[in-house]
Formats: sequence, structure tokens, C-alpha cells
Amino acid sequence: MNNDIDATGMTMTDEANHVGDDDFGPLIDPECEAAAPEVYPRLWNLSAGHMVRGVVRADAPSRPEYVAVPMRPGLWDEANTKVSLAVTKWNLLWEASQFRRRFFDDEELPPSLNKIADQGDVNVIFVPRTESRYHEYAPLFHLLSRAAVQRHGLPLLKRGQWPFVTQLENIDDYLPSDFRDRLARAWAGTVWRHLMPQPQSGITKFTKDDPIRILAHELDFWLPPVTQVLEDYLREFPVVNNDIVPGPVPLEDGSVLSGATTANPRTGGDLWCGEEEAAEAVRRTVGAADATGRLRGILDAVRSHRCEDDFSPLWSGAREDFERKLYHKRAKLQVRFVELSDTIPVHGPETEVVDQLLIGNFLALLDTRDRTIVVLLRSGFTKLTEVAETMGYRTHSAVSKRMDHILKRAARFAQTLDS
Repeated sequence: MNNDIDATGMTMTDEANHVGDDDFGPLIDPECEAAAPEVYPRLWNLSAGHMVRGVVRADAPSRPEYVAVPMRPGLWDEANTKVSLAVTKWNLLWEASQFRRRFFDDEELPPSLNKIADQGDVNVIFVPRTESRYHEYAPLFHLLSRAAVQRHGLPLLKRGQWPFVTQLENIDDYLPSDFRDRLARAWAGTVWRHLMPQPQSGITKFTKDDPIRILAHELDFWLPPVTQVLEDYLREFPVVNNDIVPGPVPLEDGSVLSGATTANPRTGGDLWCGEEEAAEAVRRTVGAADATGRLRGILDAVRSHRCEDDFSPLWSGAREDFERKLYHKRAKLQVRFVELSDTIPVHGPETEVVDQLLIGNFLALLDTRDRTIVVLLRSGFTKLTEVAETMGYRTHSAVSKRMDHILKRAARFAQTLDS
């Protein structure tokens, strides 16, 4: 099915008013109007009505995936022009979702795209292949405030486009070599307050190995939900009046395409413009990530199984909550520690707590090596020399010193139970 038309004279509405786009290059002058918080960051969409008169709208769109293809920015020979035009048309037909390949004749698609189309009804978004992967992560980048961009040493870029339409220059020439790492840190800082709402629990209050901090930095985790938000926004855009009557999609063999409807294309325009609208899009992205309870389940599991090593030395509201729960005394306990040769303190016979529960709480206070010593001794090791060999120490001296530290820590732990 080929719906190519001449868009001349087509009535279009609500197209974005792009401030400062007449200047060449992707960078914004920090002093210009386009860098003001009222209009930065910004992401926009181009209407499919510029290339087609009607579209196919999937009744149950499948989740899109991003596929990077080789493109040569700024080079307009016949081969590259064919790739660019095909990618532009393919991406503008985002509402067709998994059915968009049906808009193209075999000769319209270059080999790099035809290879994907031959896979069947798959919903993919094509982007140029770059070292930085900017085009895949553009929706996340263009949610960052100006302050976040500059704080992490990233350039101020002009309005982003979604889905990708065209490029006039190699974006990698304007980005730092570690763009992805910088973007991950900037995005994590932006989304963090939605993941850890406790007061004074900023991202620096947790170690780099903290599971929630790792999740916040994982750009590929956030790409599907932000893409969902983009499509939700676009489905709220009005349609172009091209006199297309919604109905079944006819195929060349006389049958109809199941699961799809003919429709007028939607108008284009800004998806968000300015820090306030971007902040709302971030909130909706977090909501989309938790649409099935997946994100909430991850966060609850991590919070329920925290240990002291998850926190940095800095105080935070989350750490205070953790320690309050850890040291909270729900029953009157009498605990007596008895020091035995070559072993750890053990509970006296009058203890009223379950052994495993108390040991688990105590282990949570220890660092990795001290915890290993305790586990080894509880697992049957009876000599410090055996523990030292297992842990890679030359002598048992280091283990003895750590045992002294463990005993002191155990004594303090016992005092908290008696208080």
C-alpha cells in the first residue's frame, strides 16, 4: 500500500514556532531566547501530513523499538538521500506502529531498512547510528533542565525532534566522548526525587552500588516508558482535515488489514516546551515505568532489603528510616555475649529472640569482609588460620584485628538492644 501524496496546499495547524532555528548548527547560545527556562528544554514532532494524505492507525499498537542504521549526515548523494527520505517517512508514520512497512513498495526501501521490513509487522523507529547514541536517547536528553545540562558538562542543544526525521550534521561532533555517561548521571539526578521521596535523601547519600541508584542511571530502562509518554502526548494532538473517513484498510488482494483503521494524520507541534512542561513529562515517564507495578515492585524490594553498605557516610532521611527500623526494639530483650576462643560472640541461653533474625540484623551492620568472617565461622571454620587462607590473607593477624572490631561492634549492638 502506497499513500504518497503531494502535500502542497494541505491545511496544517498547531505546528511548532521554532525560535532561533534559522541559525546553522545544533548548539544554542546560552544568552539567546531559546535557552530561557520558559522554552528550554524543548521537543517537537513533525506531522506525517507533510508526506502522506492518510495514515493507518493500529488498533493495538505494539511497543516500538529503536534500530540504528548507517547514515551519512550532510552527504546528499543518491544513496544517502534515499535512506534519509525512507527513514523520514517511516518514522512519521508512527501511528501505523507495526503496520508501517505496508506503506512502502519494495523498491522504496534501501537494503538497510528492507532487512527490517522483511521481518514482518514489527514496530521500529529508525535512528542514525552514532558513537554517542544521542538519537536513541534524545527524548531523555531533552527532558533535562538547562542547569542539569550545564552541571554535567553537556552542550545546550536546540529543540529535539521525535521521532527522528533528518539530520544536517554529525551530532557526535558537538558532544563529549563520554556523552552517554554524562547523560546517565544527569538523568539519574533528574529522576531521583521520584524514586527516593524521603526528605534530604539525595543521590549522593547512597553508594554507587545502591540498586536504586544503578536503576536511575540505566538509560535503556527509561527509554520504553518515555517513548510511551511521547506517543500518549501525540495521540492527544488534533488531526488534519484531509477528508479521510475512518474505516477498514483495504489490501491489494481485496481483503482488509486486521487490527488497523484508516485515518487522517495528526498535526505536529511541541511535545513539551520549557522546564515546567518537561518536569511534568518526567513525572509521567516514572508513572509509565510503573504502569504494571514493575518499578514499584523493584523499589519496594530494595528498600525492604537494605544494608548499611548501601548508604554513603552522609546523613539522609532514608538512612535515618533504615536505622530506626534496624534498632527498633519491639520486645524486651536480654542478650548476653560470651567470648569463645577462635569464634564470634554467641547468645546466652536466656535470649528471647530467634537466632537467625538477630544474626541477620547484626550482619547488616558489618562491611563485606567482616561479614565474610562471621559467615565462615558460623559455617564450621574453627581456626582463624583457616579463615585467613580462605579470604586470601597470608597470616591470621588481619583476621584477628577484624575480630576485635567485630567484637566491639557486637557489644555496641547489644547495648542498643538493652536500651
